[in-house]
Amino acid sequence: MLISLKDIQDARTLLRKVAVRTPLVACQLAHGKQIFVKPENLQPIGSFKLRGAYNKIASLNPEQRKRGVVAHSSGNHAQGVAYAAKALKVKATIVMPRTAPPVKLEATRALGAEIVLVGPASEERIRKAEELEKELHLVPVPPYNDEKIIAGQGTIGLEILEDMPDVGVVLAPIGGGGLISGVATALKESRPTVKIIGVEPEFAADAQASLKSGKIESVSAESTSRTLCDGLRSQSIGPINFEHIRKYVDAIITVKEHEIRQAIRHLLFSARILAEPSGAVTTAAMMFHATEIPSSEKTVAIVSGGNIEPLLFTEILIGTV
Repeated sequence: MLISLKDIQDARTLLRKVAVRTPLVACQLAHGKQIFVKPENLQPIGSFKLRGAYNKIASLNPEQRKRGVVAHSSGNHAQGVAYAAKALKVKATIVMPRTAPPVKLEATRALGAEIVLVGPASEERIRKAEELEKELHLVPVPPYNDEKIIAGQGTIGLEILEDMPDVGVVLAPIGGGGLISGVATALKESRPTVKIIGVEPEFAADAQASLKSGKIESVSAESTSRTLCDGLRSQSIGPINFEHIRKYVDAIITVKEHEIRQAIRHLLFSARILAEPSGAVTTAAMMFHATEIPSSEKTVAIVSGGNIEPLLFTEILIGTV
């Protein structure tokens, strides 16, 4: 089921005093080119995931809140659910992979959520979360395949339009598809001429394959585990997300690992923005794949988060990975 512009506007009203109203920051590229970055790393949990999680949990009735919620996540959604659940006084149980970055595991625990660890495959997280839902009668808070989640993430699109009404191109990372589904709906329903481009790592290019084939495609856990982008390791996009992507997204491109690393360094030194690998893919696309992206003087790249392991960040900065 496709969400409406009103769904996103309602979420915006709800989130007005919860999510940070992130700005657009100019970022200079080579040859005198410039993009504008939307730094969702500035959210209280360091990523955009707070928007959808809060919108979803706030929509639950008193009986559902009393039962508690369960979610599965590689990290950022976990923190979003934990933060929203704590704010709304709801018990949260979150299934995470053992391979999740320690910085994300520790931050989720610090917010009071109960964590259940499983293997690296996204199917393992989904299966365990479904088991807990049935055993403990918990209410699921999906990471992306949910209308309330999508509407919450779509508030980013409304903010972009407020700051740049004549925006020409918007780039968004794609993992499961929740972020781009909401942003694309907000933008296309408000300004149909804007081009929406999804970006994903080449080792997790399921969304690109799905858009090309017209049906949901998946990639192996072995392949997705090869990317630094732990937030984009979903093996397939959600069915609800796919419907939004097919209707509103103009193209999906992929970026290489070395391009992502260079983009992280560039964002830090050019725009003073700390991005995790998943958040840097859009800038990497503009730096290395500009010929695949429609030309525009008003291009926005969403930096979805900044929760990067300190050791990994150090290695990227000095060029050892």
